[in-house]
Amino acid sequence: MRLSVLDLVPVRTDQTTGDALAATVGLAQAADRLGLTRYWVAEHHNMPSVAATSPPVIIAHLAAQTERIRLGSGGVMLPNHAPLAVAEQFALLEAAHPGRIDLGIGRAPGSDPVTSWALRGAAGRGDEDVQQFPNYLDDVVALMGSEGVRVPVPRQQYVLKATPAADTEPRMWLLGSSMYSSQLAAAKGLPYVFAHHFSGQGTAEALAHYRQNFVPSDLCQEPTTFLTVNAVVADTDDEAAALALPNAQSMARLRSGLPMQALDLVEDAEKAELPPQAQALVDAQLAKREVGSPERVATQVRELAERFEVDEVMLHPTASARQGVDPRTAPARERTLELLAPLLLG
Repeated sequence: MRLSVLDLVPVRTDQTTGDALAATVGLAQAADRLGLTRYWVAEHHNMPSVAATSPPVIIAHLAAQTERIRLGSGGVMLPNHAPLAVAEQFALLEAAHPGRIDLGIGRAPGSDPVTSWALRGAAGRGDEDVQQFPNYLDDVVALMGSEGVRVPVPRQQYVLKATPAADTEPRMWLLGSSMYSSQLAAAKGLPYVFAHHFSGQGTAEALAHYRQNFVPSDLCQEPTTFLTVNAVVADTDDEAAALALPNAQSMARLRSGLPMQALDLVEDAEKAELPPQAQALVDAQLAKREVGSPERVATQVRELAERFEVDEVMLHPTASARQGVDPRTAPARERTLELLAPLLLG
């Protein structure tokens, strides 16, 4: 089995944005040292508990401080950006770190409608940007290629390229949490990742459709996918449950419309009082996550990999921290990787 990491660059109540980024560097270096396959960062905007607003900037920062692990986006929300801008950013990353860059692309906004409007600016076309998503995908692929794109203009064919002389290209992945993404990935012959960590529902149907309807392409000859899971591992089940609580409460606040805030430390989360509806969401969140001792979670991860027929699992380590921890570190998140890797990679 291969193991990878998805990181939203969480911001705890004891951290500044700089602290959170420093902790992410430490986590990426731990993943690199432990032999994990890839490390992806998400794109979210205007959220107090998430510092992953610009995947290409974070990827460049991490690539300079790691040695061999693949770095990528999980993902770039393409309707927020011009296809040429995305192609240029990731083609340059690939030029600087050949063979180490993944471009995971998604269709969701990654934020609220007001923030999406601000991201797209005056040139944004609202729903049309989402409707044009399949065409934008094609544009990004073509722009990163060595031939570029030929744009017809009066009396000539104008060539657009993401870089002057591409030697290698980033590996593109399509991300999603619905059947739409499964259908599109299959039709375009793209590697595909269903966001199992997001809801835990619909994964089997999406992957089955993808595999059954896959059309080989120059980018991918056969169906290629892996599984994403939320995970918190500690020396005991009780400690893992305590470390998982703050993130579960944060997701419950988001889904029940409560004000968002930075990620609580464990001691504050244990004292927090949420409305009954939100508390029910917390319980549901914890029930869907892989939380516990190393042996317990390793068994759960193996069972998920077998159930969904994948040989790679991308862990989203959601542990918070206890009071007194260095704000520039995330020891509980690193511990999740350190405890699982020997059991699953051996």
